[in-house]
Amino acid sequence: MLREAEARDRAAVIELHASPEVGTYVGGPRPRDELERLAPEVPGRRSGYFVVDLDGAAIGTVTLSRRDGERPGHLRSDAGEVELSYLFLPEAWGRGYATEACSAVLGWLAGILPGQRVVLCTQTANAPSMRLAARLGFTEVERFEEYGAEQWLGVWSSIR
Repeated sequence: MLREAEARDRAAVIELHASPEVGTYVGGPRPRDELERLAPEVPGRRSGYFVVDLDGAAIGTVTLSRRDGERPGHLRSDAGEVELSYLFLPEAWGRGYATEACSAVLGWLAGILPGQRVVLCTQTANAPSMRLAARLGFTEVERFEEYGAEQWLGVWSSIR
């Protein structure tokens, strides 16, 4: 189930960002003590931030946000594209939850902003994320260097 973030999700969100496994392809884990100190009581309380809930527990997040113009990888020179990102706890990997959750979020976006293009960025070394991008219908736009590794940027649109 996708839902808004709640205070009970704080520990899972901290775990997502502190996990060495989760951080492998996104620039590394963040220090747990820093996250404990800085994370808000209700993490991610904003439009486009979804908690993936399995049997009452947060197992991941899916986010739609504007891609930071300072980062490499864009469709347009003025940047600001809508970017799909996701993080899941390692125990949820390989079970289809990311495919299901990301598909639902893209469907939701297509319903409110028909034709909106969305970008997804992942390391080329992250084979599961590369397969997920293909399953979701993202097509390659470019490759570039970030976090000391080759990144893949793909684009998706509800209009085919």
